[in-house]
Amino acid sequence: MLSKLATSSLPSSSLCFQFNSNNINLSSSKPLFPQHLRTTTPAFSSLPFHFRSLSERALPSVCFSSARDESETKLQDKESGLEKWPILQPWEVPWQWQTIALTSLSCGLGFVITGLVEAAAVINLGIQYDELSLDEKSEIIFAEQGLITAVVLGILYRMANNYQPLSEDFFKYDWREPFDLQKGWLLWAGIGLAGALTAMALTDAAISFFNGETPEIEIDSLVTLLPSIESLNITFSTACVVGTTGVLAPLLEETVFRGFILTSLTKWVPTPVAIIISAAVFALAHFTPEAFPQLFVLGTFMGISYAQTRNLLAPITIHAFWNTGVTLLLSSLQLQGQYIEELFQT
Repeated sequence: MLSKLATSSLPSSSLCFQFNSNNINLSSSKPLFPQHLRTTTPAFSSLPFHFRSLSERALPSVCFSSARDESETKLQDKESGLEKWPILQPWEVPWQWQTIALTSLSCGLGFVITGLVEAAAVINLGIQYDELSLDEKSEIIFAEQGLITAVVLGILYRMANNYQPLSEDFFKYDWREPFDLQKGWLLWAGIGLAGALTAMALTDAAISFFNGETPEIEIDSLVTLLPSIESLNITFSTACVVGTTGVLAPLLEETVFRGFILTSLTKWVPTPVAIIISAAVFALAHFTPEAFPQLFVLGTFMGISYAQTRNLLAPITIHAFWNTGVTLLLSSLQLQGQYIEELFQT
């Protein structure tokens, strides 16, 4: 009876049991029992808390607390190295899984619907895509990607605005201290890119060894740019292609997959696990099963760079270098007289 009443009426505070040779003292930051129980209930008023029959041997104190002190937590984090390596720390996520699901669905629908509206607008305006020049095609593709990016980022902004003020490491784009050892976005972008390329090479070698097949590079977002890539020169169309694949696409995808999905997952799983899950979602979202290993590896290293720096510029830089590198590779092959579309098919 005592234990049942005590546990149901205890306030949310620390409770300490102190034992010594002569007595047992129960102390807490707040009264153990409400005042009316102690004054009107005979069972509690006569309950003995002073026992003379205990032996003279001293016993230690035992304390229980409903929550750790914040300063103590920070001190333990500092001693364990979490403060030095943020990759092990979770984000302070204020939203629940329902918000994550609805926001992800909204971003997906925003992406699809915006694409459909743009396609319908091109048709209704009487634009014949096949008859356009390279510059005109590049402009349309750049405009489409820009509008999709604005719509999806607008959805994320609207959601995040409901939870202000957010922690400063949410949706952070900070150009300062690019080469800081712990949080330098450019330094960790270089480390992440080097690690990703090395891991990709090893993954490709392993797949080729076991399956006898060479994995394909991720080219789904570049297929629509083939006409422009095939005749890349230092022209306006070149700037549009690079702007589409090297700026807008990385900005959109990294904000969604790293800035939102990865950070949200840390509410329930450790940060390294969230990095792996978000990388898998990133790879699956490209709908290119043959390129899944490469995209998964790339997503993992972009997640590592973001978790360490808490700065979206790090994964965006890796993503931009990857996309731009693939574009330059394709243009180089084209200049050498190889037919790019035929390479894709084989």
